[in-house]
Amino acid sequence: MGVSGRVVVVAGATSASGVATSRALLSAGAVVVAVGSNVERLSAFERSVPGASTRACDLSNLSAVTELAASVVRDFGSVDGLIHLVGGWRGASGLTAQSDDDWSAMESGFTTLRNTSRAFFDALVASEAGRLAIVSSSAVDRPTAGGASYAAAKAAAESWVRSVADGFRRAQSGNKDVASEQRAAAVRFVITAFVDEDMRRSSPEKSFASFTDVDAFGAAVVELWAAEAAGLNDSRISLVP
Repeated sequence: MGVSGRVVVVAGATSASGVATSRALLSAGAVVVAVGSNVERLSAFERSVPGASTRACDLSNLSAVTELAASVVRDFGSVDGLIHLVGGWRGASGLTAQSDDDWSAMESGFTTLRNTSRAFFDALVASEAGRLAIVSSSAVDRPTAGGASYAAAKAAAESWVRSVADGFRRAQSGNKDVASEQRAAAVRFVITAFVDEDMRRSSPEKSFASFTDVDAFGAAVVELWAAEAAGLNDSRISLVP
C-alpha cells in the first residue's frame, strides 16, 4: 500500500488546500492530475507546483467531466484517487437572508461532486487502491440560521459520499462480512475552516485556533493510502484541532 505511483486527481486544485494537497501527494511519490476551471489560475498553479499535470474542465458539465475521466485513464492508465475540493463558504445574517444566489453557489459545489464521483467511479473501483475524499464542515453537526445554505449543501455532499461508499462496497466486497476484498474507500474529512500562511501573514492578530492548516490536510490525504479500504470506507474523519 501507499500512495507512491498512484494516479490522483485533485479537483479544485488551484485553491490553497488544492495546492497543499498536490504538493503533499507529489512529495509522497504520487502522480497528480490537477483540475480547475480557470486557465489563468491553472497556469499559476503550474508555476507553484512543478511536477503536476493539469487539466482545465468545467466540472459542472457532466459531459465534460466524463470526457476528462476518460482522458485521464487513457493518458495515465488508471485513476487511484479523486480528491474533491470544489466549494466555498457563504453566510448571511439569518434564515430569511439566505439568498438564491448563495444557494446556487453552494449547489454548484454539490453538482461538481455528483459529476466527478460518477465519472470516475468505475476507474476507482478498478484500482487496486481507489480513494475518494471530500471536505465537509463541522457546521453539519451544528447548523445555524446564518449558515443554513452552506450546512445544507455540506450535509447533502456527505450523504452523497456515503452512497459512493456503499457503491464501492457493493461493487467489491458484496457484503459487510467480506472485508478482505474491499479495495476502494470513500471518506469525508471534517473541518471548521482552512488556514494557510498567507492568511496568517495578513491577519497576525488572529489565532485561527479551530482552523485546519492546509498542509495538515495534505498530509491526511496522503495517509488515505496507508489504511485498509474496508476500515476506511464510509468513515468521517475530523481534522478540527
